[in-house]
Amino acid sequence: QVHLVESGGGLVQAGGSLRLSCAASGSSVVINAMGWYRQAPGKQRELVAAITRYGSTNYTDSVKGRFTISRDNAKNTGYLQLNSLKPEDTAVYYCNADILAKAGRYDSWGQGTQVTVSS
Repeated sequence: QVHLVESGGGLVQAGGSLRLSCAASGSSVVINAMGWYRQAPGKQRELVAAITRYGSTNYTDSVKGRFTISRDNAKNTGYLQLNSLKPEDTAVYYCNADILAKAGRYDSWGQGTQVTVSS
């Protein structure tokens, strides 16, 4: 079974930055598309940013110009750089990936990491 392990969340003041990481466990895995989602209290989970295996990206309008999604295929790891953070960015952030492994294909989710932005 393939797992995604997230790290990098925390508490930051408005205007600050954080970098989230999402690493796939297991050997001989290939990550296809990867996305970062977030869910704030009382709200639905929303897609924040996505990246294809070959590096094409897209972002939700509210984070364009502030967040950057990237990946390192050799490390099977994805990243989300969060700059110019705002209190409304406060949420639990989840990574999601379409993963090919020896045992099959998986739609995997990370465990979530809390991002809290204080005003």
